[in-house]
Amino acid sequence: MATVLILPGLGNSDAEHWQSLWEAAHPEYRRVHQNNWDNPVMADWVTRLEKAVRATETPVVLVAHSLACLMVAQWSTESNLPVRGALLVAPPDPTNALFPECICGFETVSNAHLRFSSIVIASSNDPYGSLEYQAQCARNWGSRFINAGARGHLNGASGLGAWPEAHALLEDLICSA
Repeated sequence: MATVLILPGLGNSDAEHWQSLWEAAHPEYRRVHQNNWDNPVMADWVTRLEKAVRATETPVVLVAHSLACLMVAQWSTESNLPVRGALLVAPPDPTNALFPECICGFETVSNAHLRFSSIVIASSNDPYGSLEYQAQCARNWGSRFINAGARGHLNGASGLGAWPEAHALLEDLICSA
């Protein structure tokens, strides 16, 4: 048995987002709530993740979307708490012109290998990060890379619903790690 921690990105995940739909379908999944969803500070987000992982009693699997992927990469370099694996969806490129200015501390992305199994899922037409950038993140982090096709930022607006293909990858991470 593993504890699944849902890690939304900037602004939190709305009701139509696959993370929210997974959480509704699986009440045992736990969302890590941030103090400030709209003006995130990396150090604060990393601290909240550290506390959430420390509070679990079973192995942890992280499910990060967008900005939370960058947080996981940073947290992995700062923490030694055990993690079974991570599903990292749509990591944004901080050098992208659309990267919001309200974000603090996410400008430099850790290139260190993650210390746990991971999968990066990317879209070929994500406005916040090119497929090439996201594939490079996967290589740097030692993650398996999956191109989900042209599906935008892989969020609620992408119309993915409960996104069963990605949930199957999460289940594989839970079972195999």
